[in-house]
Parts: sequence; C-alpha cells; structure tokens
Amino acid sequence: MKPIPISQVTNYVEKNIGRFHKSRLANLQRLKLEQILKRKNPYLFKAKNILTSEHLVTILLDAHLSSQEETIFGNFLEELAIFINEKVFDGKKSPAEGIDLEFVKNGKRYIVSIKSGPNWGNSSQIKKMVQNFSKAKKVLRANNRDLDVIAVNGCCYGRDQSPDKGDYFKYCGQEFWEFISDNNNLYLELIVPLGHKAKLKNDEFQKEYSKLINNFTFEFSKKYCKDGYIDWEALVRFNSSKTKQLNRSEAVR
Repeated sequence: MKPIPISQVTNYVEKNIGRFHKSRLANLQRLKLEQILKRKNPYLFKAKNILTSEHLVTILLDAHLSSQEETIFGNFLEELAIFINEKVFDGKKSPAEGIDLEFVKNGKRYIVSIKSGPNWGNSSQIKKMVQNFSKAKKVLRANNRDLDVIAVNGCCYGRDQSPDKGDYFKYCGQEFWEFISDNNNLYLELIVPLGHKAKLKNDEFQKEYSKLINNFTFEFSKKYCKDGYIDWEALVRFNSSKTKQLNRSEAVR
C-alpha cells in the first residue's frame, strides 16, 4: 500500500476535468427539441398547469440535462477512483463484464462495480450486478479455489447504513473513497480540485444554455402553440400517437 499525495489527485483532476465539461457542452449542443419532447410525460406537465412555452422548455431541458450530467460525471468519478486505487493498491480496470476495478488489499482480492450514487438501479439491475460478481469470482478462482474474492458495490456519494448485502458489500461516500485509498478524509479533499475552472466552464455552458432555451422556445411556440396558448392535443399527439404526427408548421407547408 502506497499512500497517494493529494497533489497527485489534484493534478489528475485538473488535467482531466475538462473532458467532463467538454462532454457536457457537446451534449447540450447536439440536442434537438423533439428529443426531449419524446422522452418526457406531457400529461405531467399539463397537470402542473404550465402555461408558457419558455417555462415548459426550461423544465424539459433541465430534466434532460440533469440525467445526462449525472451519467457523464459518474463516468469521470469512476475513472478517478480507478486512478487513485492504482496508485495506492496497484489496482486495475477489470476485464470482467460489469466489474470496474480489481485490486488486492490485506491479502484479499476485491472486485468492484462503481456507481455514482446509492440509488442507482432497480431490482433487475441489482440482480444483474450480483450475477456479474458471481461470474467474475468463478473466473478468478479457476486456478485457485481458495482465493478469497470479495465483491463490492462502490458508490461515489451518499451513505448506506447496512453495507453487508450478503452476496456483496455496498460502500458509499466517505466509506467508498476510504476503501479504495485508505484515506478517510479523501471524500472531502476531492472538493477543491473538482471545482477547477468551474466558473469559467460554467459561464461558457450558460451562454449555450440560454441560446438553446431561446431557440427551443421559439421552435416550440411555432409548432405546438395555438392562439398564444400551448396546444396540448398537438403535443400529446406528437409524443404518444400510434402514427407519426405532423406538427403545425409542417402541416401548413
């Protein structure tokens, strides 16, 4: 075990955090209005009595971006965890299906599936993870039946008061970062480097975000408004009709 100086973590984050911001911005720039209209429940927004195009567009866009950013940043944190563990325990990215990290600690081999937060999956997804753990254990024990292999679901934030799940352990937040680094304060030490150039990058993002809100509001009003009001029937038809629906602007061509 080789403790990792926080300076190495900071250097890694500052060198690589730009990929998160770049992916986040690229995802925003690729978006089309119809993408987010197809993926969200129009009945919900009618029930919330949303009256203006801008309000509806903003809610739809924010919901989409929140989901996408969670995934993008979760991937970055997974890479960071593997980097830290490699420096401390000579860990490596696992070739096994559904397993992100393998390493040896105190004579035990750990296989780790890394997730962003504790509430990441439904019962079917958790069952699949357990199956992946079982397969990986069989492969690792093929040449050594006595090998002590421990499966861990690691979550980058949150907490779980009952980590022993029977087939695996679930370590969240402070417990996870300490598990992979042997540093019980690492979860706090990550805060500063993760904010590297955050204001600059977010200012750039906000410019593109505002532009998209304006463009989508104009497009939505043109296609899904009638006499100054949201045409909910047209919107629901686009979202849920059995056949492809022409929007108003297409129909009058």
